Amino acid sequence: MRFALFLTLSAVALLAISLAIPGFSDLALMAAVLGLSGAWLLLRWFLRRPRQWVVIDGSNVMHWRDNQPRLDTLREVLALVKARGFVPGVVFDANAGHLIANRYLHDHAFAKLLRLPASQVMVVPKGSPADPTVLAAARDFGARIISNDRFRDWAGAHPEIGQPGYLIRGGYRDGTLWLDL
Repeated sequence: MRFALFLTLSAVALLAISLAIPGFSDLALMAAVLGLSGAWLLLRWFLRRPRQWVVIDGSNVMHWRDNQPRLDTLREVLALVKARGFVPGVVFDANAGHLIANRYLHDHAFAKLLRLPASQVMVVPKGSPADPTVLAAARDFGARIISNDRFRDWAGAHPEIGQPGYLIRGGYRDGTLWLDL
């Protein structure tokens, strides 16, 4: 990607020189070739980037460290998932805000705390379990699920739960995060 950016920026520089200095108009052809090459490489890089979604059971994951609800645990999982090229979506139970901030937190508040777009965070309505929403979101996005929940109560409606690798387990060993990615 750096090479593609270098080519594109070089093309812009050469084009500027060819337009600004009389007698250097031949550089415009070289700028066009470099610009097209750089644009082609950038397009290939962008299209090849993994765009695999993962749905994170936020209420489950935030308890992974010492069985205490912590947003830092979830932030660490998000950083690892993003570093591996996944696009995360996070689903919380309605009471998750009470566990973190002693009050209800809506989608936008959690998104801000997690530094995610609000479109990637959802808090289910009070009285509704998050599990069906986690499972439906994963199905809709063709995503896998990060959670230590086995979702056994929902296996009949969601047979994909039984597929190897569909549910990604994780936790901490000796203070270090691990995920079965």
